[in-house]
Amino acid sequence: MILCGTNLSAQNQEKKKQALPEGVRVLKDIEYANHNDISLKLDLYLPEEVQGNVPVIVFIHGGGWKNGSKESGKRGAWIVPHGFAIASISYRLTDVGQWPDQIDDCYAAVRWVRKNAKKYGLNGRRVGCWGTSAGAHLAALVGIRPYPGKERVWSRVQATADWFGPSELLSMPPNNVGNGRTEEDVANSNGAKLLGATVRDVPKLAKDASALDNVSRDDSPFLIMHGTADTGVPIRQSEMLHKALQKAGVDSIFVALEGAKHGGPEFISPESNQAFLEFFTKNLK
Repeated sequence: MILCGTNLSAQNQEKKKQALPEGVRVLKDIEYANHNDISLKLDLYLPEEVQGNVPVIVFIHGGGWKNGSKESGKRGAWIVPHGFAIASISYRLTDVGQWPDQIDDCYAAVRWVRKNAKKYGLNGRRVGCWGTSAGAHLAALVGIRPYPGKERVWSRVQATADWFGPSELLSMPPNNVGNGRTEEDVANSNGAKLLGATVRDVPKLAKDASALDNVSRDDSPFLIMHGTADTGVPIRQSEMLHKALQKAGVDSIFVALEGAKHGGPEFISPESNQAFLEFFTKNLK
């Protein structure tokens, strides 16, 4: 009887975790691009009663560019009843693609939103981007680095939220020998897997893949949030990006979350949610 009750409680807790906020519906597994039979999909979180012209936030998941899932975009569903849509995307991970495949997929997702805006009641002129960790690295580049080729549909965004993402690959600790890290460790780092070579051996490519090295005055407004106790990505990565954006004349808000690590409840506290909501309301509405 006790075991049965415990299982039932666990099941109820799991259902609660899976439940969407009231007034939100999700369209799962919409293909937004296909590369050599690799289907790239997104989940679209929408207000149940779409009124049309809903601004969109493209969410990019973390996971060191080698794992993670678009399922984590559900964490942002709370903002949908406030008049937004969330497009949570998959992208080519390092087991099937190397730089710039990852950022090109993000650009393609923004283009998909714009091309399909009318179909889903979205506002293709008001598109933002948001990511966590490695996803924040990509989101920051979407907000800063213009697509280098020709495009028929614009991939620039109007607002970017960066949660504890690396902004400069060359200065990230895992990409450098020292403090217990060997040459072999660096060669097997996530950065090396992303670029296809040790980051120090391809500095030009590393700078192309670093938001800090691409800042300009026409970048989107930024909201940067980082924990002061983050041991995965040093908070200095966000501090440097914030200062560079401000120096370039870009509107940038930096929130240091005292005691927060690489993610955690501090990022979804009422205060953090309010800062997030105010930022996207100001810049996408």
